[in-house]
Amino acid sequence: MKPKIFSLKFGINTCYIIKGRGTIMIDGGPSKAIEKFKKYLIQYSINPNEIKLVVLTHADFDHSGSANAIREITGAKIAVHEKDRAILEEGRFNFPPGVTNWGKISHAIFAPVLKKFPIPPQKADIILNDFDYPLNEFGIDGKIIHTPGHTSGHVSVLLENGGLFAGCLAHNIRLFTPGPRLPIYAEDIEQIKKSWKLVIEQGAKMIYPGHGKPFPVERMYKYIN
Repeated sequence: MKPKIFSLKFGINTCYIIKGRGTIMIDGGPSKAIEKFKKYLIQYSINPNEIKLVVLTHADFDHSGSANAIREITGAKIAVHEKDRAILEEGRFNFPPGVTNWGKISHAIFAPVLKKFPIPPQKADIILNDFDYPLNEFGIDGKIIHTPGHTSGHVSVLLENGGLFAGCLAHNIRLFTPGPRLPIYAEDIEQIKKSWKLVIEQGAKMIYPGHGKPFPVERMYKYIN
């Protein structure tokens, strides 16, 4: 069954709803995004009870801020990697350092402002580890893969048809990069390149980033090598 993909834009963030035999969501968006989330459900004719899982690609404030609020209206479980669990559950501000010139400059500009906003502590229901996590029980033909580098607990969702929901494994938004590139913020940029090689070996074809528009995986080859 070919899954349906719905994009949910919250400022510079993009979350996704994947609808196959079942329905899951990728990332929880920034804090206070719940009203816009409800409008998307109406726009896409999705019953909130359909969503059974929210996969957090990582626990940075802009990817996880509304996860608990989404759980409250959908009943979905929240999944996060064990290495990002403490960030989520403590409501800790996390903003990986810049790894490009613009990344370093923008980090110095944005971090002092962003860290002033409160981040709610949130509990996860499913704690992921370094092993793949099949999504068949949620009606999705695919799996969660550990793809560290942006954060140590960063994960991606790879569908059997090659769709890769990559979080901050790449950026494709003009505020950050002029096109599909490695992220401008990362804990370990060389580890990100290894994560890219892993998902390519496992069949990634079309990339759905957490910031920006989807693009074919071939656009990343020269940056990975």
